[in-house]
Amino acid sequence: MCRADEYPEPREAGDGASTDAAFTALLEDSAEDLYESAPCGYLSTLMDGTVAKINATLLDWLGLEREAVVGRKRFTDLLTVGGRLYHETHFAPLLQMRGEISGVALEMKTRGSGRLPVLVSSAVKRSSDGEPLLIRTTVFDASDRRAYEQELLRRKQDADEARREAEEARRQAEADRSRLQEALAVLQQSLLPTSLPAVPGLETAVYYHTASPDRLGGDFYDLFPLDGKRWAFFLGDVCGKGPQAAAVTSLTRYTLRTAALHDPDPVTALTTLNSVLHDRYTGGDPRYCTAIFGVLEPDPDNGCVTVRLASGGHPPALVARSDGTAAFLPTPGGFLVGALAHAHFASAATELRPGDTLLLYTDGLTEARTGPDRTSLYGDDALHTFVTDHAGAPPEEMVQALAGLLRGLGDGVDDDTALLALGIPAHTSAHSPATNHTR
Repeated sequence: MCRADEYPEPREAGDGASTDAAFTALLEDSAEDLYESAPCGYLSTLMDGTVAKINATLLDWLGLEREAVVGRKRFTDLLTVGGRLYHETHFAPLLQMRGEISGVALEMKTRGSGRLPVLVSSAVKRSSDGEPLLIRTTVFDASDRRAYEQELLRRKQDADEARREAEEARRQAEADRSRLQEALAVLQQSLLPTSLPAVPGLETAVYYHTASPDRLGGDFYDLFPLDGKRWAFFLGDVCGKGPQAAAVTSLTRYTLRTAALHDPDPVTALTTLNSVLHDRYTGGDPRYCTAIFGVLEPDPDNGCVTVRLASGGHPPALVARSDGTAAFLPTPGGFLVGALAHAHFASAATELRPGDTLLLYTDGLTEARTGPDRTSLYGDDALHTFVTDHAGAPPEEMVQALAGLLRGLGDGVDDDTALLALGIPAHTSAHSPATNHTR
């Protein structure tokens, strides 16, 4: 390469002459050679389609001899049945109307019943006065293109099949999940009472919030008669989720009911449950729960109800008074039920008067995550404030307000929550009919 201010030296005469001669010789192909050996097929036909001329390239592709084609076959004879049908219905009419047509995909027959995919372009040659004389046709081998198209089609079909399989798998998974959720819902209901019994002079309400329909919860509650005068109740939370927790829940309810009928003292009932759980689940799979167990003893003379209860590691009950105040009923120091062979359980007592409500709950409520980033817990203080704001309300109204609170917390509630409210109607006599509300 020369610099901008330099010029190449002039070549002396005769330099490179032999090279130019060789290059020129390469270009001295005759028109006949170019026609016969072209990289595409050429043929000329009369207006009726009879082949008048065909090049060697196309003959070689089709595996035919020139003598067997020229003057003996029509262009359509070289096509497959499908190609011939398309030629007659589309190709030929368009060519007659337009005088030329290009890039039409057809198939030609080859030796041994083979098929050659081709792209065909034809044009009508006319005389000086416009009369059609013959048809000139160019044929391109489209085998590679056909293979490419078939590969694309195969890949598309594979992708479509994969999508169909994925969609079917998704539908099947949704159906399986729906069946599982139905089965879990039925099993969950079987672990809890379908309704609470009517207690004379008392209103009751219960609510169970399921954090996930895909797993069994471990919260439980119950209310049942002990004799003609007293009633027992309990509420608790089994450690864990799933079938194992469900088994513990079933055992816990059965044990507490049986223990209460034998000795209704709350501490004794929890002590019996502790022994059963610890003995049953000693070893590598310990199981335990938190629970509050209590006894209600209505006084028909004054319409009040004495409540005696014991707690094993459970959040304290809340008492909402008719005067608009609320306070926790402390039960400090209660051990988890079933965790130790010998456990201490804290007890407490209170009296419910007309308009008062006793609220029991599981920690799914107080441990619900709040705030924009879901890093804060709802907590005891917020619950105390909420219940205070609803003090004096009947149990059903109290529970419905708490249910609305849980729904408002949305996905911040990631644990099941059970609520049980027991209250005395305001301004009613001791012999007024009781009401109860279930889930």
